Amino acid sequence: MPARAFPLIVAVGALMLVAATSLFTVSEAELAIRTEFGAIVGIDYAPGLHWKWPWDLVVKFDRRILSLSYTGETFLTNDNRGLIVDFYVKWRVKDPSHYFQATGGREELAGERLAEIVKDGIKSVVAQRTLEQIVSAERAAVTGDMFGQASRNVAGLGVELIDVRVQRIDLPDEVSTRVYESMKQNFAKIASRLRAEGQSASVRIRASAERERTEILANAERDALRVRGEGDAQATQTYARAYSKNPEFYAFYRSLQAYERSLGKDGDLLVVTPDGEFFKYLKDPAKRAGAQ
Repeated sequence: MPARAFPLIVAVGALMLVAATSLFTVSEAELAIRTEFGAIVGIDYAPGLHWKWPWDLVVKFDRRILSLSYTGETFLTNDNRGLIVDFYVKWRVKDPSHYFQATGGREELAGERLAEIVKDGIKSVVAQRTLEQIVSAERAAVTGDMFGQASRNVAGLGVELIDVRVQRIDLPDEVSTRVYESMKQNFAKIASRLRAEGQSASVRIRASAERERTEILANAERDALRVRGEGDAQATQTYARAYSKNPEFYAFYRSLQAYERSLGKDGDLLVVTPDGEFFKYLKDPAKRAGAQ
């Protein structure tokens, strides 16, 4: 190796070393701060390549939304009943400097402190309500109260709380049995009340229908009698006008009807006197017919 190339190689190596210790990159998914002997001297770095002093330290944080899940956490209600709650938290770093000062940039420590804050919020919300209120309340209302309290308390960590959701609420076995029996009795009472109301409505509807039926039949019978009476009157008038034109023929026709009703069956026997009025047209049919 020529003697003149050695200083050049040393210079290039020193330059590369300075560049390696003085340049850093920040990706789209990261937040970064620069510290000098433990003091924060740079924040809000945009994605790309940046410069620093070789002795400076760059700490990077994930700027994406992070999720943490917690299961089997126990909380007491206002009536001293235990609830076993599963929930999850979504959060992200909002203020890198505050986040670094509060947690040292350690995500697991931030998760632990965030979990304690959220648990305190859930504990406060659950402690203000009885078991029935929590079970019967809308999930959105309970979650909204939890989220509001937790959001105010995490501001000191330099993070933003995106969401807090209760995934599942269970009861201890002894509490579950009592709640089940209580709910069973309540539902039985509701069923009995609804059944009684239904029977009362049924009786009322049947009575109303029977009354309407009676009124309809009475009105129909009345109208039928009136129509029948009007028909009979009209028929009587018609018969009277027809028979008044020939009274003798009418008397003869009525006699024939009487004979038919009296002698219309086989084996009937009619006993009359020869000079009776009933035998009037049987004495001399030709004469009577000629008279017509």
